[in-house]
Amino acid sequence: MSDTVSLPEGYEISTDADRIDLDRVHRWLSTDAYWAMGRPREKQERAVAGSLNFGVYDTISGDQVAYARVITDQATFAWLCDVYVDRSVRGKNIGTALVGAVRDHLEPYKLRRILLATHDAHGVYEKLGFRELARPDQWMALVF
Repeated sequence: MSDTVSLPEGYEISTDADRIDLDRVHRWLSTDAYWAMGRPREKQERAVAGSLNFGVYDTISGDQVAYARVITDQATFAWLCDVYVDRSVRGKNIGTALVGAVRDHLEPYKLRRILLATHDAHGVYEKLGFRELARPDQWMALVF
């Protein structure tokens, strides 16, 4: 595993689903995330309910500043998705620390793989040990 990246002082990560600011997460994803533009609120709520959720919070205000979720069987596989960092705190290594915390949280499960898809953040994920698929020709998708 790669080294863990620490959050800047004044921020904390939690997997407590009750702390997720659903209004904020929905707004971020449905209006500012290329992969989720226009996602309905009800669909986002179902996604959160069926996932392991990670939030980053300002320790003074309690405001959520970043989000990620994982779909996993906790035995063989995980899909990391909906990673989003509020524009106001980008460039502070919050996203890298968040993904590192997700990776470290999943490590005890000894999963065979954690997958993700990204259009533009390869460098962030590579710092944490993610690599391009060695055999992309072996993967298929059913897209609706």
